Order: sequence, then structure tokens, then C-alpha cells
Amino acid sequence: MSACRLCGGTDLSSVVDLGATPPCERFLASDQLDQPEPTFPLHLRVCADCLLAQIPALITPEDTFTEYAYFSSFSSSWVEHARTFVRTATERLDLGSESFIVEVACNDGYLLQHAVAGGIRCLGIEPSVNVGAAARDKGVPVLTDFLSPESARRVRAEHGPANLVVANNVYAHIPDLIGFTEGLRTLVTDDGWVSIEVQHLHTLIDRAQFDTIYHEHFQYYTVYSAQRALASGGLTVVDVERLETHGGSIRLWARPTELEAPVASAVAEILAEEEAAGLHDPKGYLGFGEAVSRVRLELLQFLIEATQDGKTVVGYGAPGKGNTLLNYCGIRPDLLPYTVDRNPYKHGRYTPGTRIPIFPPDRIDLDRPDYVLVLPWNLRTELTQQLSHIADWGGKLVFPIPHLDVVDPNEVSPR
Repeated sequence: MSACRLCGGTDLSSVVDLGATPPCERFLASDQLDQPEPTFPLHLRVCADCLLAQIPALITPEDTFTEYAYFSSFSSSWVEHARTFVRTATERLDLGSESFIVEVACNDGYLLQHAVAGGIRCLGIEPSVNVGAAARDKGVPVLTDFLSPESARRVRAEHGPANLVVANNVYAHIPDLIGFTEGLRTLVTDDGWVSIEVQHLHTLIDRAQFDTIYHEHFQYYTVYSAQRALASGGLTVVDVERLETHGGSIRLWARPTELEAPVASAVAEILAEEEAAGLHDPKGYLGFGEAVSRVRLELLQFLIEATQDGKTVVGYGAPGKGNTLLNYCGIRPDLLPYTVDRNPYKHGRYTPGTRIPIFPPDRIDLDRPDYVLVLPWNLRTELTQQLSHIADWGGKLVFPIPHLDVVDPNEVSPR
């Protein structure tokens, strides 16, 4: 890429090059297996000027999100996370029946259903028709659209400004970063709040979570770079919370800059930690590629040795991150004959690039494999509990990130 999408700087340093892969959510139907797949470079770089980590915008949001394969509600822990957020945000911001919440990228209503249940007026903005329909089935009003300054002005004119704007796990998904941020500011009241959850680049680097790099994630944030990004649209970060979601995330609380709201001490604390880790300097990202290579070698060695020993290894889950892992490691059906997923949309389809078939979860109970490779490793606690029964036949779970971990689900306490 020639220029940073936030500041326009041209001094971009390589963080890790994962080669060329298909978009992670383009699952294949059986009649597509003899057709070619387009692949796109997956190369993470960091801007020396504003320190925004980013990949080139080689696919458009329209390519990915017009019809989407990811439904948030298939993770029970994620639904509970959202319920807790709505409850605590309601208390913190004193929201009630006269308040208004807008969620950008509301997916299948996993979060706003709790606002509806609490009697709080709300609106979801969701570009994917299929998951937006699922949200409406939960009683959540949904506008089918992408957030932009123009769509935000239309929403504000029709519904009024929001007391709280929620943008969970979407701030990485938009190539027009400045326009999207301006849209957030337009949606919120002049004394309102914007809450953004996004994976923390600090944990991504520290825990070798390279599989969360994929084409629909255009940028990756430290608190420092998030401050710069939000300031571009007139928002100031006033508080930060640490979250365990997605392997280590942050919740950014922002308010309109002209409000000059006080800033919590947590912001300075996390900024200091990032700086101590070297992430406020492009040189701090050197060495990440070596850690990524180590993960690949460990996993491939395990799969090859298991195959040679006559052991069966199958997958659990078909998340976007799993497809980055499978493609970068070159894992195909000879090493992983299939994976399973709770999402019926993916059943009978094949993973992009590696073309591993996807079945319903009960296939594991029928085949009783020796090992189950957990691709959504960020749901370790939830899935260790769900899959504990594989210990009945001596089965073990395999977690590939941040290092290879083979566990008996009945003997090892989930993290």
C-alpha cells in the first residue's frame, strides 16, 4: 500500500506477511470446488507517523458484508457478554425509556435484544441482509445500510441523536476510517457516549494472534492509534476497559471533543504499557514474524506426527480467524479431514482456500476422533465445557494459539 489511510503518511513498515489468501468468509459450495478462487495479499504494516497498523483495502465491505456468514448469537458466551454490557452501560449512563441507543453493525441482534427487553428505544445499523433479518426476528429495529456521514445524517434526522452509540468489533472492518468516525460523531448527542470494542494490538502481538489478521480487518489498534483515529472525526477517548474477548480486547469510551470531558486514569495507564512494550515505535513490531512462524511449525509438526501415528484430528469451528490459520499453515484435508460448526449456514460448505468440509457438531460424536483442533481458540472456556464429553473416549483438545496446547478437557481447568 502506498499511503496510510488515517494520516496519509507513506513510511509504512512491515509487521508480518502472511502471503496471499482468499477472503476468510467466502465459504465454498460443493459446485464451486472446481472453480478458481481469487486470493489477495495479507500483509500487515504499521505507519511510522501515526502508528496505525493496517492492511491494504483489497476487498470492499460490500464484497464481505452484503451477505455474511457470521452470526454472533451462536456463541452463548458472546450473548452473555452483550447482556452484561447493556446492563452496566444502562447503569453507568443512567439510560431509561427516554434514551436512545444505536448499534453500528448490530449483526443478528445479539446485543440490542437486551435493550429491547429493558424498554430502551434502539436502532441497529447492519449492512448484511441475512443477519439483519435475524435481528428483526428478535424484535430489534434494523436499518440495512453501511455507516457513513451521509447515512448517519439520515438516521439523526429521522430518529434523533443517540445517547449511546455502540460499535463493537466493527471499527477494524472499515477502510474509510475517517468517514466512519465522522458518522459515529454525527449519530451521538453533543453530550453522549460512543462505546467501541476492538481487539487490542498489544495482545495480538504479545500472544502471536496472527490469525485475527484477515481481509475484512483493515486496521488494528493500540489505544494510541485509536485516539488518533477517533480524533479525526471529533471524538476523544475518555476511558478504556480491558476485555478478555477475542483473545484480548479493549473497550474504548469516547465523547465529543468539544465537550472537554475528563479523561480516566486508565487511558494513561494503558498508553504507558503500550509504550513500554515498544508499540509506540515501528521498531517495536520487529520479531512478530518469527513468533508467527513458530506457531505454524508447532502446529504442522503436531498434525504430521499425529497422522503418521494413525491418530485422527478434526476441527471445531469455521471462524474467519481459522481460515487465516489454515491457509497460512497450508493445512488441507490430508491433515484435517473436516471441521464442524454450530452455524447451519456453513454446513455442507468448504473452507476458503484449504477446502476442508464443514459438518454439524454431532459429526464429532459419531467419529470419536483422537484430537479436536479448536479454531475459535478465543472461546476456550466455553468450548472446553461444550466439548468436555470427548474425554469419554480419550479425546483431547488442541489449541494452536499462542502456542500449541494439547489438553484433556476433564483434567485442565479452562482459562
